[in-house]
Amino acid sequence: MTIVKTEFALALNQVATERGISPDEVIASIEAAVLAAYKKEYPAKVDLELTAKVSKDTGETKIFHNDKNITPPGFGRIAAQTAKQVIIQKIREAEKKTVINHYRTQVGTLVKGRIIRYDGYNAYIDIGKTEAIMPKEEQIRNETYQVNDALTFYIKDISEDKFGSSHIIVSRADPRLILELFRREVPEVANGTVEIKKVAREPGERAKIAVFSTQGGVDPVGACVGQKGVRVQTVTDEFAQKEKIDIIQWNKDNKIFITAALAPAKIVQISIDDKTKRATVTVEENQAPLAIGKNGVNVNLAAKLTGYEIDIAQIPTSSTTADQLVATKPVN
Repeated sequence: MTIVKTEFALALNQVATERGISPDEVIASIEAAVLAAYKKEYPAKVDLELTAKVSKDTGETKIFHNDKNITPPGFGRIAAQTAKQVIIQKIREAEKKTVINHYRTQVGTLVKGRIIRYDGYNAYIDIGKTEAIMPKEEQIRNETYQVNDALTFYIKDISEDKFGSSHIIVSRADPRLILELFRREVPEVANGTVEIKKVAREPGERAKIAVFSTQGGVDPVGACVGQKGVRVQTVTDEFAQKEKIDIIQWNKDNKIFITAALAPAKIVQISIDDKTKRATVTVEENQAPLAIGKNGVNVNLAAKLTGYEIDIAQIPTSSTTADQLVATKPVN
């Protein structure tokens, strides 16, 4: 029995040459599928040790038991349909593999996407060539996601499930989303004149970035803020202006850096222990709420940005004598 030769040869050639799949791999898959189809059609033969043979030259398909040809009359139609289904599946698998390989080279970059469904835990995103997944832990807590919402995402990873299927993981909560947005909007960051040393973020609320200029005469903070704040505003627009971004000049002097990281609070004095990576910062009482921030967000982000645990100590407003220091409980 022979599958229509021209169709078989064309399909096999398409898979092998255009999709980058070995012809032998396609033939092996067809043989396995034909054998399964035979056993389904003839359940009485299911316990026999059977083999299927498909000629990659002619498409002729035969079923053997102990080297004896037991191919039943009329089985060619079933074999042809099975082969067609296998080849179509192989084409789809090859196309998906090509797309996944493309996005492997895009990990760490931004992508525009449209939400196509949301199950309350995962959001599924149309990113053009394929679909990506944004798990709950990669979502911004105070954002709502609805079908057809168009957003910018950070391509975080390509993961495989237990079945061997690859999935593109995108994020709205990763700190590197902020970094890549500034790289997109600020030419000085894109060309390396301004370096973003670190990003600390409470997604949807506030972020702090530490910037440094590798070229004299370039103001790294000003470059990121932009004329009349247009560049930083373009970045915050990606979060509907709900996430405030503080841009801080990085300094190798940790006291100066920590002081800047706690802005807008005014610091009276600061002492640091480089061995334990702990800093005690003294502020006047009226500056303590600014230093700590709502729910501790300012001091916690400053700690993440600088790498120091920061304790806030308060003194009465307009008094700076040492015997008036009142240490508050450390904010971690």
